[in-house]
Amino acid sequence: MHCGTRVGYEPLVRQVVPLPADGSAVPCGNAVLAACNWLVDATLGPGALCPCCRLTRTRPANDDADGLAAFARTEAAKRRLHYQLVDLGLPVVAKVDDDARGLAFDLLSSAVTPVTTGHADGVVTIDLAEGHDAHREARRVELAEPYRTLLGHVRHEVGHYYWVVLVQGNGLVPTAGALDRFRRLFGDERADYGAALDRHYAASPAPGWNDTHVSAYATAHPWEDWAETFAHYLHIRDTLQTAGAYGMIVTGPDAPVSDAGDLVAVPNEYDLSAPRPFQQVMDTWLPLTYALNAVNRSMGSDDLYPFVISPAVVRKLAFVHDVIGAASRQPA
Repeated sequence: MHCGTRVGYEPLVRQVVPLPADGSAVPCGNAVLAACNWLVDATLGPGALCPCCRLTRTRPANDDADGLAAFARTEAAKRRLHYQLVDLGLPVVAKVDDDARGLAFDLLSSAVTPVTTGHADGVVTIDLAEGHDAHREARRVELAEPYRTLLGHVRHEVGHYYWVVLVQGNGLVPTAGALDRFRRLFGDERADYGAALDRHYAASPAPGWNDTHVSAYATAHPWEDWAETFAHYLHIRDTLQTAGAYGMIVTGPDAPVSDAGDLVAVPNEYDLSAPRPFQQVMDTWLPLTYALNAVNRSMGSDDLYPFVISPAVVRKLAFVHDVIGAASRQPA
């Protein structure tokens, strides 16, 4: 596989495999346009798209070179998202297969027309300008965000879709009791969403917001709190999985060493109603963040993980952990 053999990602087995010599699998139809390295069943015909690319409903025109370059970067983030969703056992249903319950992405360029990143009725809209480092960094500074990435965007927006799947319920997985527990932890999502966002952008978050929320934006509305927490859960699980794959083991120190006093992960005593396994996730996660932040500081860079995880946030993360776990135990 290292001597010129062509390889690709096989979604059915979730592994990178050599391109079959018998022609049973071929590169995705977006192999050139989106630099997609996934494989598809050859019997689907020429130009057939992989499961991830099939989720994209709208993309830039073929003559939009800048838009297509940003499109390829966004698709790379979406492939990582898609892999993780399937790896966690979540249902990933394309809207082209189930219009009422499926998921689709509109990847649009604000250089051509105004674009509002968001989610509505299973359609995630992403402004491809987020694929440009300068634009994304400018927005991060403008909105006073400690962290802003393209992968974070797609994780957040797809979180809105999975609120419908995992909490409200749309028939893809059982959700008994999830909505009541959500409201106890996150608040009542029936509060006026537009008015809540207007209030959020008109004033700074209340002091002490990080005692209860994972980010300032999460304070805007229970839906945004869920989406931010869901995305954060995906950050944690993906990073831990990657660290494990590379054999990274952090054995100390037991507490973070910081001269900054803020924007660091802080261990807390937390009282979880969720199963013990999630506490084990946090017990593994926090020491890793201390090490990663310390390494970044040694290089003169900002903290890789600029978050404080409070007991209230841990309980919300545990809820996400629980509903994903319940969904993953359902038959495919």
